[in-house]
Amino acid sequence: MRYLMKVLGEDWAFILTDVTEGKDGNPERLAFLFDTRRVKLSGLACELVVPLEQEAGVGPGELDRQFARTPYAVSFFSQGQTFTLVTLHVVFGDHAPERVPELRAIAQWLAGWAEQEFGWNHNLFALGDFNIDRVGGPLFEAFTSTGLVPAPQLADLPRTIFDDPGAGHFYDQIAWFTQGQRNRPVLTLDPIAGGHVDFVPELQREGTLAQLSFHISDHYPMWVDFAIPAG
Repeated sequence: MRYLMKVLGEDWAFILTDVTEGKDGNPERLAFLFDTRRVKLSGLACELVVPLEQEAGVGPGELDRQFARTPYAVSFFSQGQTFTLVTLHVVFGDHAPERVPELRAIAQWLAGWAEQEFGWNHNLFALGDFNIDRVGGPLFEAFTSTGLVPAPQLADLPRTIFDDPGAGHFYDQIAWFTQGQRNRPVLTLDPIAGGHVDFVPELQREGTLAQLSFHISDHYPMWVDFAIPAG
């Protein structure tokens, strides 16, 4: 990260969490790297936690602990628009059904938070590695259970360098709430394009994909481009 910042120059900045501890923490950080000529921090930076009262009365299939890697929310301001990004990395676990409680909990948390933030007219986005294996399965249904809509521009794109054509996963997502959902901010930006960055041809060289995954990542960076509506 420090080397990257030297390469990018003084116009770039980052904000990040402390290392996540615990056996599922892996020990990771969540971070936002941004160009200060394009966006500014608008003040909010927080980690999302499950209230203890909720833990005391959990039902079947609900989250009975804190998030393995605490989701990180940061608010930015650009071109007269305020938007909050919430990034996370859902625990993978030994079996896919183990991810359902975290996915459902983050969907419920974001829905409740969005309703509280409605008066501020903020654009709210969830993004990160949700470890969703397929569209339409129980993981995807938990993720979208409160109205989160995945970016349609990313629907058919591979997520990892190991995905086979036509048989990819849907681990990484960028999603938001849309028109028609009660008391939740409607997206005021227009998603006009999206894609992923295929770094394999440039960086693999003589090594294997496995070696590349340890040096860089096994996931492609995903992106969505938004336009500000006129008027």
